[in-house]
Amino acid sequence: MKIRKIGRGEEKIELQMTPMIDIVFQLLAFFIMTFKITVPEGDFNIKMPLAGPSTGAVSEDLPPIKIRLRASANGELATIEFGQRRMGRDFPGLREQIRQMIGDEAGPGGSNLEAELDCDFDLRYEYVVEAITAVSGYITPDGRMGKLIEKIKFAPPRPGQ
Repeated sequence: MKIRKIGRGEEKIELQMTPMIDIVFQLLAFFIMTFKITVPEGDFNIKMPLAGPSTGAVSEDLPPIKIRLRASANGELATIEFGQRRMGRDFPGLREQIRQMIGDEAGPGGSNLEAELDCDFDLRYEYVVEAITAVSGYITPDGRMGKLIEKIKFAPPRPGQ
């Protein structure tokens, strides 16, 4: 299709930039005002076990809290052992036990305690993540993150696993 130009009186189309810039700034202000800053998810310290026995002495103030996660034959969580107590598969109960032991008066980052997770080799990863979540903190009624234990390490693998 051929377009013919008739005459020299071409009209120049002008874009109105002021309303477009105004709308862009309104959108920018909207997104800035509605942005909700949340606590970083998964922000915790983890120490992985060394490959071999270490020769240096590690200076720690308090012994770590030992939590044992036992797996069934198909990799499901069989039981949680916290100290000398078997807790079944109750992660909220584990969180409450740690919360009672530490207390809420320590405040965020006020605890020097360290948790040691001793997991069976065949345990599914989702249960390890649930244990880390239960040990590291909880959500307060007003929606903030209450921290419990920030230092988490894994026990060295047991022989035969």
